Parts: sequence; C-alpha cells; structure tokens
Amino acid sequence: MSNQRGKIDFLQGNDAIVEGALLAGCRFFAGYPITPSSEIMESMAAKLPPIGGVFVQMEDELGSIAAAIGASLTGVKAMTATSGPGFSLMQENIGLAIMCEVPIVIVNVMRGGPSTGLPTKASQADVMQAKWGHHGDGEVIALSPWSVQECLDLTIKAFNLAEEYRTPVIILSDAILAHLREVVTIPDHEEIKIVERKYPKVPPEEFVPFKADESLIPPMATLGKGYKIHYTGLSHDERGYPTDDPENYRKLIERIIAKIRNNIDKIASWDVKFVEDAEIVLISYGSSARAALQACIDARKQGYKVGFLRLITIWPFPEKIVKKISENSNQILVLEQNMGQVLHLIKETVEEGAKVYFHPKLGGEPFTPQEILKQIRRITG
Repeated sequence: MSNQRGKIDFLQGNDAIVEGALLAGCRFFAGYPITPSSEIMESMAAKLPPIGGVFVQMEDELGSIAAAIGASLTGVKAMTATSGPGFSLMQENIGLAIMCEVPIVIVNVMRGGPSTGLPTKASQADVMQAKWGHHGDGEVIALSPWSVQECLDLTIKAFNLAEEYRTPVIILSDAILAHLREVVTIPDHEEIKIVERKYPKVPPEEFVPFKADESLIPPMATLGKGYKIHYTGLSHDERGYPTDDPENYRKLIERIIAKIRNNIDKIASWDVKFVEDAEIVLISYGSSARAALQACIDARKQGYKVGFLRLITIWPFPEKIVKKISENSNQILVLEQNMGQVLHLIKETVEEGAKVYFHPKLGGEPFTPQEILKQIRRITG
C-alpha cells in the first residue's frame, strides 16, 4: 500500500506554477499573452472561474499588473505572469505595489533579450531588473525555481511571502523550465502551509493604514469592509496621505526596506552540496543549476574537489552563505545565462582572496555538464 500523499501528475513548468497558485489561494489573475509564459494565462482562464475565481485578459501588461494590484486591495490573492518585454512594462506598477505595500505575485518567464530578442529561448538576464527595474529605493523578493516541482512549491512560497511581508514577490522562471515536463507531486491542500495577510484588530475609526508595530509590517484592511484607506504612490504619512516632509519620507522608505532586509534569514533559501572539502565551488540558479550539479557530480568522480551552491532566493541576496563558502574555498565559478548579473553580487560578497571566475551562456541553449566540466579543468589546472 502506497504512503504517497497528494496527486502525481506529469506537468510542464508553466502548469505547475498554476497548480501552486491555486493551492496557495490565488483567486484573481490578470494577464496578456506573451511567449513563453502564455500557458499560465490560458490555464488560469480555464481553472479560476469554476472555483469562484476571476480571470481577466487585459489590453496589455501595464493594465495586467494594475488589475492585480486592485484585486489584492480588495482582499483577494492575485497574480500576473509575463516575460521580458512585458516585465519591462510592469516596472512602474511594481514600484507602486512596493510603495503601497500591496501583496501580489509576478511570474517572469525569462527569455532572450534585449527588446523582443529570442521569444522562444531562455535567458537569465532579468535578475537585476527584478530588483532595480522600478525607480527609487525599495526591496522585492525574487525566487528562482530549478525544476517543475519547484515551480509549484515556490509559487506557494511566493504567495506566502507576499502576504506576510506586504510586498510584490517575483518568480524568475525561464523558457526552459516553462516547457519542461517532469513528474510532480501536487500536495493535498491540508498538507500546505498557507500564510494570510495581517488584518486590523481595531475598529475602522481607530485604524491608521500605514502604522506598523515592531514587525514593521502594517496590518492591511480590505477595501469595501468599512475601513478608510488612502492609497497613493506619493510619499505618504501613516494615514496614507501625501507629504513631502523629508523626515517622514526617510522613515517610510527605511521601514519598507527594513521589513525585508531584517528578515533575510527567514526569507532566503539555497541548496548546497559537497562544500566541506571543496577547492572550487560552482554557484548557479534556476535551470542552469541542473547542469551545474551534474558537472559537480561528474567532476568529483574524476577526483576534482568541487562543491555546489544553488541560489533559490535571488532577492534579498543571501550574502551569508556565499561569504561562508568563500571562507573555505578560494575558487568560485559562477554560471549564468547572461553576461554577468549575480556575478557582481558574488564578487562583492566573497572573502578577500577568493577568486571568482565566470562562464556565461548566451543564445538560449541550456548549459551542458560537459562544458562546465571543461571550465573546472581549466581553472584547476
């Protein structure tokens, strides 16, 4: 008799994201079709209405994220999905969600760019845009799955983090994962940890919309439930009303940033293997990390002392684990499908004396273990 809990299915990454979103409680999706994320929208269109959810195809990506923000303000867990050019169009409203502290989940199925680039080929070149694409200071959370199972699992985590920290959370998938099919366990709903946003504990007449306690996260009232709330992208006071007072602005921005940075140890996650005796450590994330791990295993069979670190949380960047690894191994090989983005974060983080090497992959094709193994041999002599 099987002890398996949940349902086994054979899904592509985009469909696994949909399953994770529905399990997390997502009941609103607004989107616009764009390769290679379109299956997320198509599946949401089919699956949301039968369970009481709402699907809206918007006129463009600007409208999509605006609609998701509005839905979230009414108390509904909301998501949108896109790829490179659409993600660029969403940046202004990502900034709005940060300033108004609105929990939403944004899926970016990365593809080759700039501009329309390689619509059907993978890239990992939106990492910096995920953090810095909006103007001004602010923090976001960005997660990077490496398997179809993790597309499901990290989508659930993304909704939980968005609700807990009142912030946009970005899932950085890519064109490889989007259409890769693997066996997936879809857990039973009762087996899943679900986090709900913090609601006010005071009556409407006593409620101050952006007044936070020691957690730095204000409770969030639902529009239409009797609470007066003023939302604006302008610098605002605790009541939500615009003010350009410098001291007020400083406190507001510092709080919005600190509510994430102060909780890096709770938010950040990674996967580490074989680092105890490693003379060189491979650092990668997303679909690229699949080949990196196989290269690490193959290299160790050939006598090379190679370690492996996969970043699951990209933002906030998990500095502690990178610094710790560089204390024991003075050679780091960074593998990304771009010209170097996480590379710069690692260079800034490693201990003095550690040498950081970089092997990029462009053109939309995945890394192979063989080409990574060749780089290992070149570095180690």
